[in-house]
Amino acid sequence: MSTPVLTAVAWPYANGPRHIGHVSGIGVPSDVFARYQRMVGNNVLMVSGSDEHGTPILVQAEKEGLTPRETADKYHKVVAEDLRGLGVTYDMYTRTTTGNHYAVVQDIFRALHHNGYIIPKTTTGAVSPSTGRTLPDRYIEGTCPLCGSDGARGDQCDSCGNQLDAAELINPVSRINGEKPEFVETEHLFLDLPAFTDALGSWLSTKTNWRSNVLNFTKNLVEDMRPRPITRDLDWGVPIPLDGWRDQSMKRLYVWFDAVIGYFSASVEWARRSGDPDAWRQWWNAPDARQVYFMGKDNITFHAQIWPALLLGHNGAGDSGGEVGPYGELNLPSEIASSEYLTMSGSKFSTSRGTVIYLRDFLRDFGPDTLRYFISAAGPETQDVDFTWDEFVRRINFELANEWGNLVNRAVSMAHKNVGAIPRPGTPTQDDEELKATARAAFDTVGAHLERSRFRAATAEAMRVVSAANKYISEQAPWKLADDTERRDTVLHTTLQVVSDANTLLTPFLPHAAQQVHELLGGTGVWAAQPELSEVDDLDTDGRVNTIITGDYTTEQARWESVPIAEDRPLSKPKPLFGKLDPALAETGPEWAPIKEDGHQA
Repeated sequence: MSTPVLTAVAWPYANGPRHIGHVSGIGVPSDVFARYQRMVGNNVLMVSGSDEHGTPILVQAEKEGLTPRETADKYHKVVAEDLRGLGVTYDMYTRTTTGNHYAVVQDIFRALHHNGYIIPKTTTGAVSPSTGRTLPDRYIEGTCPLCGSDGARGDQCDSCGNQLDAAELINPVSRINGEKPEFVETEHLFLDLPAFTDALGSWLSTKTNWRSNVLNFTKNLVEDMRPRPITRDLDWGVPIPLDGWRDQSMKRLYVWFDAVIGYFSASVEWARRSGDPDAWRQWWNAPDARQVYFMGKDNITFHAQIWPALLLGHNGAGDSGGEVGPYGELNLPSEIASSEYLTMSGSKFSTSRGTVIYLRDFLRDFGPDTLRYFISAAGPETQDVDFTWDEFVRRINFELANEWGNLVNRAVSMAHKNVGAIPRPGTPTQDDEELKATARAAFDTVGAHLERSRFRAATAEAMRVVSAANKYISEQAPWKLADDTERRDTVLHTTLQVVSDANTLLTPFLPHAAQQVHELLGGTGVWAAQPELSEVDDLDTDGRVNTIITGDYTTEQARWESVPIAEDRPLSKPKPLFGKLDPALAETGPEWAPIKEDGHQA
């Protein structure tokens, strides 16, 4: 029976091109998961978009001499093109500057306010002395007053996991220019997080199957809950739909508040564009639906604490009760699949610090599937992982080229040369049956790992089938069976059957190569669908055109099962599936990301 599965992917900022550190936590894991869920027959809705409000956009706009809108337009398209190139199968990748998003955010706000979960408070706000611009909490760093760690942000300390206020930091400085911020009094609206203590605590206590890094981080979330600001002194953001606030040109909803609501607003936009405006309800209202969120570890608090609090508040299910909001009872996250950091030379990827490998450069020179494979097989699933060109070259050359690519090439080449088609088998031996059974059993094993977002284990199990097939074909040596064509054809048929099964197992990880293998085995049509970029009119704002990622994934043929290969299907001479990388790359890196003389990467 088909289950509705919402795949909710963290929203990247549209203040510059994305690097491979970004997609290691969101783009690749989420797409592997979504592709697998479609293959097993579940009804997937994969949503995300560009996060376009807040100070990061204003800072970038000032650097480039553009307006915030022009900056968002520019980089939203860049990010969307890169994610499409990576093959991320969004049903709706949109943006936070649409009329639809504004309307949904304001609806959620009004429901929270009506239920008493939004309160006004006078507080201290950080201001840049040189520009007069408000500094968001995340743009202020200092020493944590609780654990003493350096590099704590103005909203939380990653070392101890505690929520902070920027004014509490010891020796606070602006991440933008290093100056010491000034703190001034200002009135803002706050989410009354303490009013969700019992409700959030009860909900979190049921999430015993989450990843250990998420569970460990969430332990302290409900122990020190304080009201959290949801407005900022900016003129770039969603207007506040409240008397006394809506006409203040320098007051807007805080970017984190509107960004997390984007998962829901993107679902609403998808439904409106589908022709059935209520189609989103099967993922958001249905009790049997599953909601899996993908992000980096710095976003855990927003998805394990704040977004659930907003949903509870809308539902009238906080500690103070209330009425169900305009969208009915909305589902809270089922799972949070948070990744650790992909680093370079031990440092977090950072555009501002020059520690960066841009996704666009990577895709241009190495293609999408090599990156997808590296992140799946060796990525920062439960701990930080350092990206090195040496490890990348080793993985691609020895695993993708030597193991998988070579198996496909050998099997198809021999069948094409000797038969010209997929051979008809004779009586199978025990070795034949054991190999086919190994491949069939892997569907359950790999699938169980993918259900739990255990991508490294899933990749390893799929590649174990490839290794077994390589061992089999070497031992059976069909090239020595010219005088026993029945046995030769049986060996080749068995190998091609396992190649087909292994291709299915690897499809979520290597969708572009999987399409090639499907065609090398004589298949036609779409095996693994790819996303498409579309230019569409904004649903609610005349004259605005937006770039979205969407796609028709219903026609793809890939299904999570072993399917008997078609005997006598004509085969053509194959081309190499993966080219070997120059070993020198491991020592030098590419021109656009060279390895320095000290061995560290630029």
